[in-house]
Amino acid sequence: MIHLFLKRLGQAAFVCWSVGTLGFALMRLLPGDMAFRIAAGRYGYDQVNLAAAEAVRAELGLDRPAWRLYLEWLFDLLRLDLGDSLVSGLPVLGEILHLLGHTLLLAGAAMLIAILIAVPVGLFAAFRAEGWFDRAALVASAFLRAQPVFVIGLLLLLIFALELRLFPVAGFDGARYLVLPAIALALSMAAVSNRVVRHSAGAVIASAFFAFARVKGLSFAQAFARHGLRNGALPVVAFLGIQLAGAIEGIVMIESLFSWPGLGHGLAHAVFNRDVPMIQGAAMALGLIFVGLNLAVDLACHLVDPRGRSDE
Repeated sequence: MIHLFLKRLGQAAFVCWSVGTLGFALMRLLPGDMAFRIAAGRYGYDQVNLAAAEAVRAELGLDRPAWRLYLEWLFDLLRLDLGDSLVSGLPVLGEILHLLGHTLLLAGAAMLIAILIAVPVGLFAAFRAEGWFDRAALVASAFLRAQPVFVIGLLLLLIFALELRLFPVAGFDGARYLVLPAIALALSMAAVSNRVVRHSAGAVIASAFFAFARVKGLSFAQAFARHGLRNGALPVVAFLGIQLAGAIEGIVMIESLFSWPGLGHGLAHAVFNRDVPMIQGAAMALGLIFVGLNLAVDLACHLVDPRGRSDE
């Protein structure tokens, strides 16, 4: 277990360095005047002129060599200092933590809804394998999975926000603003995870140990509860961790669509405004989320799988 933690810690350090370095380099390879874009982000495009751009360039030292700016950033990173936003002037770490809370709230709500949909649908499809419900679930899952997550979000927005006016269109000011973006992500995740649950449960039902449990006199429900749940949960837990990592990627589009104040939305604005410290900070936060999810999946699989525990 200690080796696992050390391995993930090394991965976290590498992610911070590589993502930050890549963001630093790519922002300077983009066409256009960085000082002008930053000034536009501060004052608005209608208020920007050459004098404002030059003032920003002198203030931020953008006319200095890129290698010197990179070394300064690397030294600050070693001190766990992400710097200040070039647009707002606020500490990047504080802004990232604020945005991260909203992103984790959205991802957690979406995962909870996806589990509440996928587990019962997958189990019932496995119990009625090759029946009408199993086939209908397969068709629905294939259709939903074929749609980009922003298309699902757009349809929910048009129907439930603009037409029926049951939920707000965008922003965040209470639980009602969470419903549509969370459901959009959840439907995309549940479309795949319910089939994983179905095949995992089906493999347990078709296994020799399940048949032996039935021969011993256990009912179907008793045999599945005692021998099926834990054996079938291992691949499902591993897949849910992978899918949550994929949901973090989809969050960038969903947050932009619903103007949700999370990391994805903040990252999009930072790229548009050439706010390099915010880009580096947001990208590093997303990378660290992936590392944390890998660690959480490893621990969950260790707890679920009896073969990995020496006391059993």
